[in-house]
Amino acid sequence: MRKTIFSMFAGMMMACLSVVAVADDSSVIGSVSTNFKMIGPNDKIVLSVFDDPDVKGVSCYLSSAKTGGVSGAVGLATDASDAAVSCIQTGPIIFDDSLKSGKEAFSERRSLVFKELHVVRFIDKGRKMLIYMTYSDYLVDGSPKNSISAVSYGTK
Repeated sequence: MRKTIFSMFAGMMMACLSVVAVADDSSVIGSVSTNFKMIGPNDKIVLSVFDDPDVKGVSCYLSSAKTGGVSGAVGLATDASDAAVSCIQTGPIIFDDSLKSGKEAFSERRSLVFKELHVVRFIDKGRKMLIYMTYSDYLVDGSPKNSISAVSYGTK
C-alpha cells in the first residue's frame, strides 16, 4: 500500500517537473532577477520571443514575471499577471485573407492549472495594422493588466 502511494506521488511530481521543462524552451532570450529567494531560484522577469504562427514576418518579444522559490522551482507557483509585448516586422508580412481578428497568437500556462498568459492578434484593416495584446486570465477572475503592440502590414 505504501509503495503504491509513494509511486503515485513520485509520478505526480515527475508530471509537474515535465510541465516545467516544457515551459522552459529555447524561446527564452534572458532574464533579470527582481527578488532574492533564500531557497530556490529568485523571482525574475523573463524575456522570450515567438514568431506569429499565422503571420509570416512578425516576431513578438514578451517580458513576463516568473515566481521563484521552492514552489516556482517545481512548477507549483502562480506567476504574477505582469507582462508586456512588443512585436516587430522581421521580413515581408504575409498572411491568408481568412485571418481572423481576435485570434490567439500565443499562450503559456502561468500556474499548474488555473492561470494562463495570452497574446491575441487583432486586425485594423482600415489602417493596415496588426495589433497584439497580452493579458492573463484566471479560472475565476482574470486581471485587467495588459500591454499592446502594433505592426503595419502595408500602406493605406
